[in-house]
Amino acid sequence: MTLTPQISSEETSQLRQDIVTGDWVVIATKRARRPEDFIVKKETVLSDSLDACPFENPEASGQKEDTLIYKKADGEWTLRVFPNLYPAIERGKRPRFIEEGPYFAMTGTGYHELVVPRDHYTHLALMDATMIAEILDAYQDRYINIMNKKSIRYISIIHNHGKSAGASIHHPHSQIFAVPIISPYVQLELDGAERYKKSTKRCVFCSMVEYEREQKTRVVFENEECIVITPYASRSAFEMWILPKEHSPYFERITNKQKISLAWAIKRALGALDKALDNPDYNFYLHTSPCDGKEYSHFHWHFEILPKMSIWAGFELSTGVEISSLEPEVAAKRLRECIENK
Repeated sequence: MTLTPQISSEETSQLRQDIVTGDWVVIATKRARRPEDFIVKKETVLSDSLDACPFENPEASGQKEDTLIYKKADGEWTLRVFPNLYPAIERGKRPRFIEEGPYFAMTGTGYHELVVPRDHYTHLALMDATMIAEILDAYQDRYINIMNKKSIRYISIIHNHGKSAGASIHHPHSQIFAVPIISPYVQLELDGAERYKKSTKRCVFCSMVEYEREQKTRVVFENEECIVITPYASRSAFEMWILPKEHSPYFERITNKQKISLAWAIKRALGALDKALDNPDYNFYLHTSPCDGKEYSHFHWHFEILPKMSIWAGFELSTGVEISSLEPEVAAKRLRECIENK
């Protein structure tokens, strides 16, 4: 395959297109900054007080009954999952459809749960791979338990780190949302992957993995099962994707061997980000095939890591086109250095 030339010093920018969704991003080299310039000084941070943390003793703070709990041999819990005390969606009910004039809506129903590891202070980037693997176990366990519930079409698993990324509690935790709709962005990926498969007879994500492994410029880390890349059309500086190397449409079917490799890939990716940008705020989330009973052999599950590097302004809001002032190739090089220097 032919290597795409990097942006030359005479070029002001490139418009790069996401091969899956068709979205465009601007890589603006006239605004270019050094990787270390993206370290953000935090004006406010979340309180790390144990006394104020509702997850230290969930029963005492009014949390609802666990839907899943992992314990050590001595009975001490290491991870627990329970319904969010302040859910964005109402638990377990079937949606009711609402019409108002030309508008359409439905009641916000489904499942909203929290995945909470025991350690109050150690955030995901600094956890042992075994603890990350246990979190992945919980993701899979709850996904399988919820996926066949009535009206559930998609399960979103997210992790917010830092105040600007939406975290409201210092204690590390992930969230599981099970909803009766498929989000427009996931649908864009599904449609894009299907178009590519019909056109080329190949999975678009497998093509990405193969090309990135050949060229290596955007590879941050890889092991036997997984690869971490900075996407060609990165929406922001230091964005990363973690993908299984083998074609795999359904995250819930992940094997124990794949889980261990994925845990190490997450640890290396987030550890490098932590070192490169001094513990930045970020969002980390899963995109996988819907659980609506349809066939999605053309899709390929993956995790996306999106650091909070900028605020959308008029151009981004009016066009939906994001601007990044750091080439993903430069970001990948810096992240690899942070792994190598550990």
